[in-house]
Amino acid sequence: MGSILIKEVLLNGRTTDILIDNGRFKSLCAAAGTKADQTLDASGMAILPPFYNTHTHAAMSLLRGYADDMPLQKWLNDYIWPFENGMKASDIREGSRLAVREMIKTGTVFFSDMYFDIEETIAVVQEYGIRAAIGVTFVESHSKSQQEAKLDMLRGWSDPTGGLVTLTVAPHAIYTVGPDLLVRCAETARELGLKLHIHLSETRQEVDDCKRDHGTTPVRYLDSLGFLGPDVVAAHVVHVDEEEAAILAERGVTISHCPCSNMKLASGIFPYKLLREAGCRITLGTDGDSSNNNLDMREEMKFAALLAKVSSGDPETMPAEEALEMASRNGAEAFGIDAGEIAEGREADALLVRLDDERMQPLHNLVSNWVYSAGSSCIDTVICRGRVIMQNRTLR
Repeated sequence: MGSILIKEVLLNGRTTDILIDNGRFKSLCAAAGTKADQTLDASGMAILPPFYNTHTHAAMSLLRGYADDMPLQKWLNDYIWPFENGMKASDIREGSRLAVREMIKTGTVFFSDMYFDIEETIAVVQEYGIRAAIGVTFVESHSKSQQEAKLDMLRGWSDPTGGLVTLTVAPHAIYTVGPDLLVRCAETARELGLKLHIHLSETRQEVDDCKRDHGTTPVRYLDSLGFLGPDVVAAHVVHVDEEEAAILAERGVTISHCPCSNMKLASGIFPYKLLREAGCRITLGTDGDSSNNNLDMREEMKFAALLAKVSSGDPETMPAEEALEMASRNGAEAFGIDAGEIAEGREADALLVRLDDERMQPLHNLVSNWVYSAGSSCIDTVICRGRVIMQNRTLR
């Protein structure tokens, strides 16, 4: 792995030269005359942390615009699941390729996926040099032999990508996975040291059905099974009360907030202040292209901040710096990635953002511009693990 010298870039209000070596930030103030294998002229640009998308379904990019403007259960039962039943492995590869290209161009260097035929998505991740946590998805409708085969695959899997990919154990949701399988998924994940990835408390119907079937709410139900823990990434978490927020915080669960998908499906308003005040770690995810309908994490930051403000009635809720932290450092930390901020010694994930774009001027506050006004077209260069994977808005 070679070295990169980033010349004349804006960092923390000053122009500097940054040296990346062996995949990490070696110096944020490189001495004059420093040499490197590759030099990037970043004059007129700022360096910012990239995005870590903690919940998506990459191959569902093929369903973008296919079934819009309807509630979740109708959307799933009448449109999405029937469409997916006809998808082939080659479709999943092409859908994943479309998604990965979109993510890189909008500044994402990592995504946590939940889908099927994972070999196809892994191949695309390796092709483009992005990071990913690929979920091995479990649903009750699969046969016992299919479920056992997936559990065996998890135990025998070795990463063919040189560190780009980790696997997660991904029971889809409490309404598609029964208690025995939920417990087996949790036991397997903990045996292997893997993350658990699940949809949780996304809709009011999910909560009502859980009360009917199990006599309690989804968070309390999963806690009663011993499922919740610091290895769990729970997507959505829209409908929870104060006690449930305390349970999630105490168990160390990471929450993936998906504001655009939640609003588009009218799933509800994410209780940001409740969860943050309880001490929960909150990250951002886009959900899939079929319910968002894009994978632009910069856009997700803005919607998250605006939704938090209007729902709380307080314009000071979720300032721009906090939204950026949720989209970057929080997501990296949740998946054990030593990145997510521009700091010496950390793995070199970064964006170079053009400051001459009209949406970035005037530059009263770089982070505010980035969260509230910029577009992803401002991104010139994307660096992942010390490797340039996009330059001059061209994928490498």
